[in-house]
Amino acid sequence: MHSYLRSIGFSSITSKKQVDQILKSVIEDYDDKLVVECEDNRLFGEMSKSFGYDCGITVCGEYDENQEFQMEYYYPYFRGTDISTKEDVIVEKHAGKESYAGACDDVRIGVTLIFYLQNAGEYLNEKEKGFFGSQNTSVTLSGLAMEGKILLPIQKDSRQAEENKKSAINRNRLVAAARNGDEEAMESLTMEDIDTYTMITRRIQKEDVFSIVDSYFMPYGVECDQYNVMGEIIDFMEATNEVTKEKMYQISISCNDVRFDVCINQKDLMGEPEIGRRFKGIIWLQGCLNF
Repeated sequence: MHSYLRSIGFSSITSKKQVDQILKSVIEDYDDKLVVECEDNRLFGEMSKSFGYDCGITVCGEYDENQEFQMEYYYPYFRGTDISTKEDVIVEKHAGKESYAGACDDVRIGVTLIFYLQNAGEYLNEKEKGFFGSQNTSVTLSGLAMEGKILLPIQKDSRQAEENKKSAINRNRLVAAARNGDEEAMESLTMEDIDTYTMITRRIQKEDVFSIVDSYFMPYGVECDQYNVMGEIIDFMEATNEVTKEKMYQISISCNDVRFDVCINQKDLMGEPEIGRRFKGIIWLQGCLNF
């Protein structure tokens, strides 16, 4: 049973029989379906059914010689709303099944973003036509969380916010220059890191770490598409699973100036989300390529 089913309101599902019934309803009563011919004349099928606002389950598999669908795997999904990044994306197939991971380098994050590709069928279709790689694509990121906390915001006035924004833009410019081999930019970044370390060392003696660190985006655990994140809440809404009637929070956050949405079961979130507060949690990062 998939660990993140509870994130979209299926925390009460405990047996394989219950999961099989849900998957059967996806295959027989899907909202979206895409069939693509891929390598070796195989037919890859992708069926999705929504069980709440922008969230549901996708079932993937192949059609056999009798044109009958054989399920290979399934996963819960949550579709984001904002364009998160426009950086170049590399897509790689997972070794064990016909699923894909996307990766891109975004200077705002500081690490390579690796996400689980939601629209594998559409990607295969574009790849077969030879369009992928020849056109610019953007990525809409989203995350499913099994646990999370709401933190109060860091107190700062409009002048501080403007200075932080300018500092972030300047740092992104320096990182981009350093990647192209600019030694002066590398030296500036090194000095900036030393200053930051000195400031944190001084303040951490009297302050809590979350009053110093505004947001972060860090890899978590051994799976490459899981991250520990903290960011400012830009917007949020409540949603309900149509089958179990469980409540979910769908939260839009800005993390290191990258915007994406997170879906979490209401019972797994500690605190009340409000615009301006911060969300902290561990997420399974998903992404949709916008062709």
